[in-house]
Amino acid sequence: MLKQTEGSRAVAETVAYCRPEVIAAYPISPQTHIVEELSRLVKSGALDPCEYVNVESEFAAMSMCIGASAAGARAYTATASQGLLYMVEALYNASGLGLPIVMTVANRAIGAPINIWNDHSDTMSQRDSGWIQLYARDNQEAADLHPQAFRLAEEVSLPVMVCMDGFVLTHAWERVEVPEQAQVDAFLPPYEPRQVLDPGEPVSIGAMVGPDAFTEVRYLAHAKQTQALEAIPRIAREFQQVFGRDSGGLVHPYACEDAETVVVALGSVLGTVCDVVDEMREGGVRIGALGITSFRPFPLEEVRAALGGARRIVVLERALAVGIGGIVSANVRTALSGIQLDGHTVVAGLGGRAITKASLHRLFGDAIAGRLGQLTFLDLNTDLVERELARMAQNRRSGPSAENMLRDMGSNR
Repeated sequence: MLKQTEGSRAVAETVAYCRPEVIAAYPISPQTHIVEELSRLVKSGALDPCEYVNVESEFAAMSMCIGASAAGARAYTATASQGLLYMVEALYNASGLGLPIVMTVANRAIGAPINIWNDHSDTMSQRDSGWIQLYARDNQEAADLHPQAFRLAEEVSLPVMVCMDGFVLTHAWERVEVPEQAQVDAFLPPYEPRQVLDPGEPVSIGAMVGPDAFTEVRYLAHAKQTQALEAIPRIAREFQQVFGRDSGGLVHPYACEDAETVVVALGSVLGTVCDVVDEMREGGVRIGALGITSFRPFPLEEVRAALGGARRIVVLERALAVGIGGIVSANVRTALSGIQLDGHTVVAGLGGRAITKASLHRLFGDAIAGRLGQLTFLDLNTDLVERELARMAQNRRSGPSAENMLRDMGSNR
């Protein structure tokens, strides 16, 4: 059903059609509207049977999902930012136990200083936690990825994060084709758990494993992620057969066939990137874009195939690995090992800063002209940073840097 709706509501309605049996809910912006809508659906009886549990923290939310999934229920939750960090210990337990939990993460910056706007710092910090990570380009894909996530999680027995940009997508109203129950039922079979806690046949899970077998246990997690590399595109193809639209998959090349310059990115910024690519193509510039949907597992072969013919790569990062720079670009470099080309890491949009078409035109022009360094911070206010560095050098009690810079800008609140 095509409707004008908020991204969070489209996700909630689609999750409901996936028939979760336990939903653990703890509100944190910008994912709150998702669990609020799910609570309304449960209360109205539209989602039945389902146990909706208001928990006391994000750690409790994931712990509840672990217990529910281990007991044989299809489990779901949602979180963002500091909430994701609060449940980190439980994240590793969920993946280590191979539990097929699905969680929406409404991407948001991590403090301090506190910031509620969008970037990818939260999920990127958990890239090695053992969870599959799928990044949505728009609200249609954010909704579509959830039936695929449940199907994938239950097929390979691993938890899956569906990552959608906070506020940019979660709070945006646009036209979304929300699936019908019959379609989801045709695509997503009833949950048949691989492991169940049964009082009639008691077992222990998460028991102590010593050095003699721990490597093998961890390798098994890696092997299942490798299996997901095959399953993700196959599930996307089957999704297209049922729903009639291309959504999900591993990567999405855009105008890459003859591109000398290719821009790599994740999430909603791809819309703006592709608009700039179109405008530069009209001016005769051979440029393309590569959207990565599956960041974990990382599709090395597909990225290499898409980028191997280019002369230069610009990786647009929505998170910062402090002390080194790029996160996505490190994975891209691994995929391109042995291929000689110019590679550039650009950190952009941290804390919700707008990534404008004008800035991207300048950025891509600099890359093509050979003026771009290996690491660039898009639209960085260097004067502001240099004033604070000078203040810190002159006075060891210079005070909190964030507050100092806000005062310099005349916007301290």
